[in-house]
Amino acid sequence: MLNVDKLMVFYENAIAINELSIEVNRGEIVGIIGSNSAGKTTLMNTVSGLLLDTKLKEQRKGGERITIFGRISFLEQDITDRWADERVKMGIVLSRERHPVFVESDVEENLKIASYLLSRAEMREKIDYIYRIFPALVPLRKRKAGFLSGGEQQMLAIGMSLMAKPKLMLLDEPLLGLSPAIQVKLIESIVTIRKEADVTILICEQFARPVLPIIDRGYVLENGMLTLHGTGEELYNNPEIKAAYFGV
Repeated sequence: MLNVDKLMVFYENAIAINELSIEVNRGEIVGIIGSNSAGKTTLMNTVSGLLLDTKLKEQRKGGERITIFGRISFLEQDITDRWADERVKMGIVLSRERHPVFVESDVEENLKIASYLLSRAEMREKIDYIYRIFPALVPLRKRKAGFLSGGEQQMLAIGMSLMAKPKLMLLDEPLLGLSPAIQVKLIESIVTIRKEADVTILICEQFARPVLPIIDRGYVLENGMLTLHGTGEELYNNPEIKAAYFGV
């Protein structure tokens, strides 16, 4: 479904992604594991097309020079030069880190804002589905998103991503800053979404312990480079992973 081939990303002369190749097959949950500054968010922004938008903005204002090499294909189409809005219409939807939502709008308004690709009937059906996946949002549907907890905002952000009818959902650090109990609930929801909504998922996380048991395959990044890859079980039982991410 998704193929990233020899991707390289430079910010000025600093390299953020170095000769990275990954693939995601239809129906999989694939994990990208790495610490801060490993290149996870740069990878997600590049796959989603957001980095092209940022590159253009920086060029227009004479700011930071961003250079991208390599090839990205989705559903056997080369999307390397396609803008973010085109990729969304193709089915690539990014849920960015730190659960960005429209804080002055209530929960249901946020979901409706994200439904611009849906008919009215599809929108209502999808909202009902999101409330079933995240029942904690039901009593909060008229509350402004800025007054939600971090976990509730993350549920809403993932729900907004679902409103865009993703074929491939990109989850950038969805567990960041959340309590262990909320992390468990979100992980369970991600598994349910893959199963019920027929969505392929690429998830980037530094919290490897809760993510590794649910992924089919995973890649470990360090300083923008691929250092390990394997099945979720192989990575979970790898002593290097345990030492680096589990503290054992």
